[in-house]
Parts: sequence; C-alpha cells; structure tokens
Amino acid sequence: MKVVLDTNVLLSGLILPQSIPGQIINAWRKSKFDLVLSEPLLEEIGRALRYPKISNRLKWDGGKISLFLELLRLHAQLADISGINARVPRDPQDNHVLATMLAGHADVIVTGDAHLLYLKDEYPILTPREFAASL
Repeated sequence: MKVVLDTNVLLSGLILPQSIPGQIINAWRKSKFDLVLSEPLLEEIGRALRYPKISNRLKWDGGKISLFLELLRLHAQLADISGINARVPRDPQDNHVLATMLAGHADVIVTGDAHLLYLKDEYPILTPREFAASL
C-alpha cells in the first residue's frame, strides 16, 4: 500500500511516539506500507521541523533535521508533482499534498487537516485513527 502522510501526522508521530501517528510512523519503519512524498512536501516538513516549538520538543538541531530529511528521501518514494493540477478549494496551500497522492499513485492520504478531510468523498483520505485501524 502506498501512503501519503501529511506533515501534521508525521510531526505528531515524531513528537509523540506512543500516539496513533507514532504508531503509523512505526508501521512505516516496519515496512507495513510505502511512504510517498514529493519535494514540496519534504520542504514543508523541513520548515516545520525548524520551528522552535517543534525542534525544541524533538531536541533536534539543523544537522539532525537535515539527516532526517535525507533519510526520508532515501526511504520514501518521491513523486514528481510538476504538471499535476490538484486543488484543495478550502486551502490551496494543501494542493501539493493532493498532488503528491495523484502523482505518486498513492492509495490514501493520512491527515488530521480538516481542509483535506473535507475532500474524503472525492479522494481516499483517512484520519490517523482510521488508517491505524486498517493496519
């Protein structure tokens, strides 16, 4: 199964390893699904990891963040979203998440973002709890 994890799920899983998002990260580490990312999604993850609120909780410096992003590049499938017309009407800043799913032929997006969840009648989008229950 090919899965796009939204930034909020990935960060929540890193910060709280015992949480449902943490269980999802652990399932990926155990190869229970293939992670699909794109350069814009990796850039968003990198920016978010550098927010003091996040980096202080993780106790990660710039070197650790760079290493983590490189590990994601090595172990995830990278989708080229150039030329993909994907629209999230309620939040165009999330267009790249939907485009990643379409370009990467992912089976599902896992997110806690209400703007993306609003599209679950049109696209396979699950909350972390729903996805974890399917693992």
